[in-house]
Amino acid sequence: MKLRVGALITVLMVVGLILTACGPQTPAETDPVAADPEDAQPAPADETGLTVVIATDAAFPPMEFVDENRDIVGFDIDMMDAIAAEMGFEVEYKNTAWDGIFAGLESGDYNAILSSVTINEDRLEVYDFSDPYINAGQAVVVRADETEIGGHEDLAGKTVGAQIGTTGALAIEGMDDVTLKEYDTIDLALLDLTSGNVDAVVVDTPVAADFALASDQFEGQLKIVGEAFTDEFYGVVVRKGEMGDFLSLFNEGLGRIQADGTYDEIYARWISGE
Repeated sequence: MKLRVGALITVLMVVGLILTACGPQTPAETDPVAADPEDAQPAPADETGLTVVIATDAAFPPMEFVDENRDIVGFDIDMMDAIAAEMGFEVEYKNTAWDGIFAGLESGDYNAILSSVTINEDRLEVYDFSDPYINAGQAVVVRADETEIGGHEDLAGKTVGAQIGTTGALAIEGMDDVTLKEYDTIDLALLDLTSGNVDAVVVDTPVAADFALASDQFEGQLKIVGEAFTDEFYGVVVRKGEMGDFLSLFNEGLGRIQADGTYDEIYARWISGE
């Protein structure tokens, strides 16, 4: 974080060593009395100087997508913006295709990934994650006139689509006698489903609900069958051992917006519709 050094020097020149009597306080050197953590307030973003560049694959409504104004919007975006405002840091979003999003993080193209990334053991070995911010288990989407498939237990012998490299694809790979067909984006998988080229699509529950129940593109063509058959928690991803300050700010901010009702408002806006 950057301190306002010029302002500090000016104060020092005017009042010498009696900084404790006035003006913005520097850290422990000028105030030996520790502040009460309950009284601490986050500094505005223009004072912290922390800007986090975040990659997101904005093709995954309602979590992150590009709207008609070419803005990146969605649940993830509103949640992060609320946390950034609460905790005093700034965010820049970089729209990045999913199939290269982790490689870009590793090469330093951005600081973090916020893109409906499921926390799992394999990823935890390579990356650091924030606290979980939503549970989004896998759901099965079928055509509206489908009668044979009532849930994931009925997928044996079927061809099932999923977005490449997602936990939906991994879930299908773990099923017996199920053929996986992978796609660059989830809407392509669902288009193939409506065309009859696959029997079902497996995707995270919020996305399934958005496409099957709320999308004009697929209105009346799709339905969700059965219950979500996994517990999957999303988190923000950073390189191993880096961006610890940002993760701490995010985790604390997440707790704050959950406590004050902001999180529930965002969830209702994008997911539950309540």
